[in-house]
Amino acid sequence: MSTYIIKAIQKGVLETLEMTIISSIIAYVIGLPVGVLLYVTWKGRILENRFVNIIIGAVINILRSLPFLILLVLLIPFTRWVTGSSIGTLASVVPLTVGTIPIVARMVESSLCEVQPGIIEAATSMGASPLYTILHFILPEATPSLLQGGAINMATVLGYSAMAGVIGGGGLGAIALQYGYYRYQKDVLWTAVALLILMVMVIQEAGEHIAKKNRKS
Repeated sequence: MSTYIIKAIQKGVLETLEMTIISSIIAYVIGLPVGVLLYVTWKGRILENRFVNIIIGAVINILRSLPFLILLVLLIPFTRWVTGSSIGTLASVVPLTVGTIPIVARMVESSLCEVQPGIIEAATSMGASPLYTILHFILPEATPSLLQGGAINMATVLGYSAMAGVIGGGGLGAIALQYGYYRYQKDVLWTAVALLILMVMVIQEAGEHIAKKNRKS
């Protein structure tokens, strides 16, 4: 493997991490409140609102049902409008974020559903407002599950980032496609795949460790 290829792989690793971290952060900034809203507006919850719950749920289900490669193509005009380009690392952040938001929202909703109803009832009986109950009772109680879900979502984004190479995105996916597939350099292909697998495993293990530590504390 030439020095040029090694440098390209090193750059691909950094680009993959950049796409994953930026997309995950933005997706959580948007997806966390959406997930909370889905949870609290469900029937029998503290801010029950069937109309809001159905509308948000429908939008999320539609976005989740789209295969990511199709979403990449559909979002090309929007990506170009936001970033000024439809190719490259920065451009890949847009579809990665849009594709991850519904996953984050459902993961957050699922984590919050694990909170014991008695905790919420106790907060309500003490006269806590819905917002106070969410911030000081529901979210802290669900933190370990949210952290674990966050690691899973980051691993998902990492996998999606590899697919971004199909439409000219950067990262290890582009390296695997350009050198490993198009130029029949199998050593480059398998190196990229191995690095992606290793990165996913590290993220998941780190998430599990942090979640367990949080549960003990």
